[in-house]
Order: sequence, then structure tokens, then C-alpha cells
Amino acid sequence: MSPDDLPPDDLEPPRGREPAIRVVMMPRDTNALGTIFGGVILSHIDLAAAIEAHHYHHGRVVTVAMDEIVFKKPVLVGDLVSFYTETVRVGTTSVTVKVSVWARRRFGSSEYVPVTEAQVTMVAVDDQFQKVPIRRRESP
Repeated sequence: MSPDDLPPDDLEPPRGREPAIRVVMMPRDTNALGTIFGGVILSHIDLAAAIEAHHYHHGRVVTVAMDEIVFKKPVLVGDLVSFYTETVRVGTTSVTVKVSVWARRRFGSSEYVPVTEAQVTMVAVDDQFQKVPIRRRESP
């Protein structure tokens, strides 16, 4: 599937929500083509998902899966990239999080573009990295 085959995107990032993470992309984050390396974006997606999972669990969480990763558009040096999270499911030992990534082109611009989406499953673990039940907080 190419990005052109994807359904139309929202024209603006989620309103009324703060991103879990915001990062300005730097030259050190580029690949051989001069755009931001996908692994850098995945790393930030992982962090954003962990932050969201901690709304539901007091202890340690680790990534068990990254599914449905779609790179829609390239991220450029100087883009202000926002990682929005939404809890999809809270299970017995895991939290599944949708992460929507938006870029504000060339820091200071008003153009926002959806660049990546992913679904991440985080699992609650103990000090020996064995699964443990989610210790739910009172409210996210």
C-alpha cells in the first residue's frame, strides 16, 4: 500500500488535546535521503505510547508490539513533530495505544501534516520483566 492509497486524513491535528511529546527534528536525525529516519520516529512513538500507558499503570511497562505502522509523508529537518496518543484498550496486563504523528512544517509555519500512525501494545512487567496485572490509577 502506498501513501496515495490511504483514506483522506483529517486536515488538522486533534483539537483540545495536548501531544504526549513534541520534538523539533534535527539534521542528526536524517537518513541518506535527507529526510528524518523512520527509526527516529518509531523511537518517539514508543516513548509516547509508554507515557500514555502510565496513565493506567503505576509500574514498569515495556513494548510488546508495534502494529499498523504507516508512514504517510516524510518528516523534514526543522519540522515540529507532535505525537498524539489515544488509549484503544486496557487489558489485564497490557495497554494498547494509537499514536498519531503530525508535523508542523519548518518550525514556525502554520502547515500541519499527518506523517505517521501506529498502534503500540505495552505490557506491565515486574523487576524480572515478567507480566503483571495492570495496577489501574483512579483516572487517566
